[in-house]
Amino acid sequence: MGTDDCLFCRIVAGEIPATVVRETDKTLAFRDIAPKAPVHVLVIPKEHFVDVVTMAEADPEVTAEVMATAAIVAEHEGVAADGFRLIFNTGPDSGQEVAHAHAHVLGGAPLGPMLA
Repeated sequence: MGTDDCLFCRIVAGEIPATVVRETDKTLAFRDIAPKAPVHVLVIPKEHFVDVVTMAEADPEVTAEVMATAAIVAEHEGVAADGFRLIFNTGPDSGQEVAHAHAHVLGGAPLGPMLA
């Protein structure tokens, strides 16, 4: 899949609408359209990387900015104090649905066990 076909690249380009909660020069955070918790925000690098491993190897600085953006989102969404989950799915066995690196910020209720 090229970046022209990537859902998240199209959101970054403004071709597909999203409910943006935070934006930096290198990251975009927006609400998940099928939330799994009261707070479910995706944090992505604006540049296309297929997954978090590829992103970390290619650009540690943008990887750090994704993490920093996730922390700010958790604070602004009111879940930092009680706890939140930050998830990067990588590859088909993980359930990664979009081949663009992204972090899920989940919180707002007890989340239960990490794996079901």
